[in-house]
Amino acid sequence: MEFPGAARGLRPPRGVPLEPGPCSRGEEAPERPAKQVRPEAPKTLRMSALSRKPKTFKLRALHSQKKFGVAGRSCQEVLRKGCLLLQLPVPGSRLCLYEDGTELTGDYFWSVPDNAELVLLTKGQSWQGYVSDISCFLSMFHEPHAGLIQAARQLLSGERAPLRQKLLADLLHTVSENSGAETRAEDPPWFEGLESRFRSKSGYLRYSCESRIRSYLREVSCHAPAVGAEAREEYVRVVDAMGQKLRAAQYNGGYFDRGAKAGGRLCTPEGWFSCQGPFDMDDCVSKHSINPYGNRESRVLFSTWNLDHVIEKKRTIVPTLAEAIEDRGGRELDWEYFYSLLFTSENLKLVHIACHKKTTHGLRCDPGRIYKRPAKPRGRRAARKRP
Repeated sequence: MEFPGAARGLRPPRGVPLEPGPCSRGEEAPERPAKQVRPEAPKTLRMSALSRKPKTFKLRALHSQKKFGVAGRSCQEVLRKGCLLLQLPVPGSRLCLYEDGTELTGDYFWSVPDNAELVLLTKGQSWQGYVSDISCFLSMFHEPHAGLIQAARQLLSGERAPLRQKLLADLLHTVSENSGAETRAEDPPWFEGLESRFRSKSGYLRYSCESRIRSYLREVSCHAPAVGAEAREEYVRVVDAMGQKLRAAQYNGGYFDRGAKAGGRLCTPEGWFSCQGPFDMDDCVSKHSINPYGNRESRVLFSTWNLDHVIEKKRTIVPTLAEAIEDRGGRELDWEYFYSLLFTSENLKLVHIACHKKTTHGLRCDPGRIYKRPAKPRGRRAARKRP
C-alpha cells in the first residue's frame, strides 16, 4: 500500500504497510541530475580581497601640494574614495604614480608599496612623473612674485642642512635678479664698485669685452721685438692694420652687449650667456649659464668666464704670424685670417672657468690660409677673324 503523503516527504503512521519501492523490487532508481561543482581555484586566487589588509596611499590632485591618506582593497575603491574626498567626478578619472606617471590598474594594485604617492587625474589631464612637477616649478621663475621670494627666505633662515642651504640660496639668487633693469637709476646695487661714468649695464659689459680684446692686441704688439730685424717693420704694419680694423669694429664689444644685433652678441636679448664648452668639445656638458645683467654677484662672477682661443694665441697664432712674415718670400700675407683667429668668435669660445682647459691644445693654423692665393692672370681673348 502506498502512503499518500509519501510524495510530500511525510512518514506513514506506525503499522501501515508500505508497498515496496523500485529499489526494493530490484528496479533501478530514476537518475537525478548531478549537482554541478565549480572547479577549485588556485590558492592565490581563492584568497579574497576582503581577507587582505587595505593598502594605504598618499593621494593628491594634479598641481596640488596638499596630500590625503586613502586606504582601499582595490583600485576602484581608492579611486572612488579619492574622488569623493577631492570632490572630483569618478567617470573618466584615473590614478597614476607620482614618481613616473604609471597608471594604477587592478593588476598592478597589490604590487605597489604601501604609502606610495598617487596623483588623481580627471578626464583630459596627464602626468609624466617628476618631470611634470619640475616643469611646473620652473614656470614660476618666468615672473617670480614676492610670495615666492619671501617663502624661500623664511625656509633659508631656519635651514641647517648644507645641501638644502645651497639650493635655497641659489634659488633666492635666481629669483632676486633684476635683469630687466638697465640703468643705474633702475638698479643701483648692480653698479656698486663701478666708476660713475658707467650709466647702463650694457655699456659696462661692452666695455668689459672691449678690454679683453684690447689686451689680446697688446700681447700681439709686444711680440714685435722677438721678430727678426728685417721682418719687424712688416710685423708692426700688420699689427697696426689689425688695430685699425678693431677700432672700426669697436673692439667687438658687442659680444657682451645684449642690445647688439643677434649675429654680433654671445647672449640672449635678456642677457643670458651659455658656456660653449672646452676647446676640444662641441658643447658644455655641465650646461653652465649666467646672466651678468641680473645682479651684482652675477656680474662679478662673469668676470671669471674666459674668451678661450681654440687655436692658442701665445703658443701658436702669434709665433705662426711672425714666422709667416719672415718667410713670406714675396707672397702676400693674409693678415685678416690671423685677425679672425685672434679677435673674433671664429676662434674664441666663451667658457666657464671650470671648462677652461689650460693644457696644450695641440692645434695649428690652417697652412692654406696663411698667405693669400695669387690671382690667376686673365688670358687674352683670341681676336675674331673677319669673314
